[in-house]
Amino acid sequence: MCLAVPGQIIDIRDEQGTRMATIDFDGIRKDICLAYLPDIAIGDYAIVHVGFAIARVDEASALE
Repeated sequence: MCLAVPGQIIDIRDEQGTRMATIDFDGIRKDICLAYLPDIAIGDYAIVHVGFAIARVDEASALE
């Protein structure tokens, strides 16, 4: 079984050529890789699986 969780991007930075972000999962913050979503921006919501943002979602879907 796979688990993917939505969260909100709160910070984006470059780490040695890799685009990384801090994402907020309802109060829990984690570092994730943005390699699969190069055009995502601060404030956007993303589905995260195993430390990688794999899909952008709208706010309503993320909060549901």
